[in-house]
Amino acid sequence: MHSSFKSPNDSPGYLLGQVTMLWQRKLKKVLDPLNLTQTQFILLAALGWLSKKNNAVTQVDIAIQSNADRMMVSKVLRTLQDKKFISRQEHETDTRAKVVKLTNDGAKVLQQALTAVENADIEFFSVLESSLPSFNQNMVNLTEQNKDENIKRQR
Repeated sequence: MHSSFKSPNDSPGYLLGQVTMLWQRKLKKVLDPLNLTQTQFILLAALGWLSKKNNAVTQVDIAIQSNADRMMVSKVLRTLQDKKFISRQEHETDTRAKVVKLTNDGAKVLQQALTAVENADIEFFSVLESSLPSFNQNMVNLTEQNKDENIKRQR
């Protein structure tokens, strides 16, 4: 087997995968009692952020905000609607679009989930101490550099 990396700890992709698996395990523990998966939480959080600025948030808006595939977003939103966490209605001016809104139950569970995930964030990333802002900025840079392709596919 040939690799340009001397060890797994030299591979950023491998390390990111390891951290991601551990992080997802931690999130599962805090989101399971709220009847949410990590993907459902991400889409609810995206809807919550977007709803602060816009009363007509669409599925496409949520997909772009969360860097997610539109078809997957549609399926997950259907599940969230079945759970009574969101409602979807026809858009006033765009007949192809659906406007997505948090229900009262959805707003409550989102607030509980935000608190639980923020606490998990603090605990999980505390080992980084003063390098956390730099770590966050590096993740922002990676996201910004790599999301253009996803956004082009969404539109």
